[in-house]
Amino acid sequence: MATMKSVQTVPAKPDTIDVVEIERPVPGPRDALMRIRACGICGTDTFFVHMGGTPYAADGAIASLPLGHEPAGEIVEVGAEVTDLKAGDRVVVNPQGAPSGIIGCGGELGGMRDYLLIEDVVVGKSVAVFPDDVPFEVAALNEPMAVARHCVNRSEATPEDRVVIFGAGPIGLGATIWLKLRGVKHVVVADVLPGRLETALAVGADAVIDSATEDVIARLTELHGEAVNSLGQPRAGTDIYIDAAGVPAVFNAVIDAAKWKAKMVMVAVQKKSDAIDLGGMLRSELTLIASQGYPTEIFEVTAELASHQDRFANLISHRVPFTDVDRAFELARTPGAAEKVVVTFDGER
Repeated sequence: MATMKSVQTVPAKPDTIDVVEIERPVPGPRDALMRIRACGICGTDTFFVHMGGTPYAADGAIASLPLGHEPAGEIVEVGAEVTDLKAGDRVVVNPQGAPSGIIGCGGELGGMRDYLLIEDVVVGKSVAVFPDDVPFEVAALNEPMAVARHCVNRSEATPEDRVVIFGAGPIGLGATIWLKLRGVKHVVVADVLPGRLETALAVGADAVIDSATEDVIARLTELHGEAVNSLGQPRAGTDIYIDAAGVPAVFNAVIDAAKWKAKMVMVAVQKKSDAIDLGGMLRSELTLIASQGYPTEIFEVTAELASHQDRFANLISHRVPFTDVDRAFELARTPGAAEKVVVTFDGER
């Protein structure tokens, strides 16, 4: 029996991962087998690691979870009925396209392993092929960049809009790139970490705000001009606010800054909080737009990711070999230690 390594959570030991030896899958007639060459680590992964697994079981018990939903790799074997893929094709995966559940997010399969079974594989639905000149670690950004793209799509930003993004993590930086590729004339990024702000400028932000040391509203007014809210009170001229940080302070900063009919897109996961001044939204008739996942964008982004690969490569702060996967997760779990960690796998397995 051929085996392989897979990373999973440990219910009895939260905040740790386990690298286990499991049976290497054999594809059925409609399946494909993918050798993983790179897999990103997401905040969702670190949440599951912290919990020890998924807390969403019917009985409330914490169950061990195979990790990884941002894989890129190459096809090594296809089933007899598969006609649109072949061995050697380089692919990215739709984690939500697996019949056995979302890959790496509660399903039976995870992408942080040597090989991934692609069940009932359909090109354009469960996988997309990407060009040979795209590094696997950049291709592994496909899933989070689809999240960022959906956020930008939800914003309906036009070239004339003035936008600020709170949070210069991978989603905020990805949104920055998509906004600039969309032709939006002025995009500001706010964060508390100077290194992330440097990356924001490198990927195309027009200006940055260090929200730990600067007056955010004053800077936005300086950059985007002065407008008024529904009561005629002075406000920043920013048209669209994007929350890619997920902290109550961002919500309240937006409410205090928002002009009449401004929009706010929430792509970060907000925890419940009584500190958010929802009543303050009335003063600007602020439109709150929630953005979840990537209903259509998962493979819409693949070709552009390839075309602008050098720009997207700036998002990766750490490339860590699978042999050191514990360190990769430790980096990802430590606030401020990394921007985007991608685990790399050699091709000789």
